[in-house]
Amino acid sequence: MIKKKNRIPKFKTYEEEANFWDTHEFTEFEDELEDVEIVFELNKPRDEAIVLRVQKDLKEKLDKKARSMGLNLSTLARMWLMEKLQENLRRPKA
Repeated sequence: MIKKKNRIPKFKTYEEEANFWDTHEFTEFEDELEDVEIVFELNKPRDEAIVLRVQKDLKEKLDKKARSMGLNLSTLARMWLMEKLQENLRRPKA
């Protein structure tokens, strides 16, 4: 039996994967796709919103960085806040 070569490459970054799917249709790879079960949590608590005032140039830099990562500004800011909080919580108290 001849093993069929996988045509969907292994991606090193999300950006590399996004670029691949920007130029390919998933229907080209139907024979390689797997069925998955998706579970929706309908009673999940909603996210809360906060207002954070920053200088215009800081907002523009954050937005530019987020777009270069394929994210929106809000998502990147939330990710970085969570990372910083986790770092802070892991530090031993003085």
